[in-house]
Amino acid sequence: MPTEVLCLLNMVMPEELVEDDEYEEILEDIREECCKYGSVRSIEIPRPIDGLEVPGCGKIFVEFVSASECQKAMQALTGRKFANRVVVTKYYDPDMYHRREF
Repeated sequence: MPTEVLCLLNMVMPEELVEDDEYEEILEDIREECCKYGSVRSIEIPRPIDGLEVPGCGKIFVEFVSASECQKAMQALTGRKFANRVVVTKYYDPDMYHRREF
């Protein structure tokens, strides 16, 4: 069942999120790409923290204004290549997203 939140898997590796510059660049790329399919309300990319297990690290969460926009993004992004990795997508529970339960 479509929701407004899309979870992108297999796009980033935790080590790519350590440096601020690289993190910002990834965030911009994701925002730019996802804006093609609708209005992006927010994006969360959990970052690694030394010595801690960070829930959702390596996943990207994109919140759209509507479930139909999210659905468009899912159809367009599933199976696409990003940094030589095949993108996997799934809908994510908006309540869990807002509680930051990744």
